[in-house]
Amino acid sequence: MIINIEAQNDFYPGYPIVKRGIYYCSRIISSQYGVEFADNHYEKIKKVYSIWICANPPKYRENTIARYVIREENLIGEVSEKRENYDLLTVIMICLGHSGDNKYSGILKLLDVLLSSKKKPEEKKRILREDFEISMTKELESEVSQLCNLSKSIEERGIERGIEKGIRQGILASIQNLMESMGWSAEQAMNALKISEAERELYINCLKK
Repeated sequence: MIINIEAQNDFYPGYPIVKRGIYYCSRIISSQYGVEFADNHYEKIKKVYSIWICANPPKYRENTIARYVIREENLIGEVSEKRENYDLLTVIMICLGHSGDNKYSGILKLLDVLLSSKKKPEEKKRILREDFEISMTKELESEVSQLCNLSKSIEERGIERGIEKGIRQGILASIQNLMESMGWSAEQAMNALKISEAERELYINCLKK
């Protein structure tokens, strides 16, 4: 499987976030061509997860976790396809909230504490020890401090640009792989990967570097 994790600060960026999650999954699936499989070996496609951690969701979504998947539905007759053949993408929306809600526990509380930009490292360590019985080792203390820096970054600008860059790097690697293994031109490789005309110039420039 391939897991893409997003931290989203703005729940209303001008489009439904779940659609972006599905788009990311679709792009990652298509970018596997030439990397995970080639020719007609679609059976080698790996399942993709896109997990979104939303720090500032609207009230009605606070302290919720929702999953969006592909399911088989029989319209006429009874059939049963192997799940692995269609269950190829899952989007999970984790919307954090605050204490006072009876759902504020487990993973929701843990992530809220770790990603909080208001709680200091020492307070986070105390909560981890007392509420989750997590012993503080030097390595874990260092990771908690790093998460404090991450939470600041999420609050200020999010990490969408880094994720988009990672996806582009994966697609670029697929283009290069097809050019080397199949002897194709850049244009042929991009046609196979169904890269839009608007994005082709970007990859052409990257290939020249």
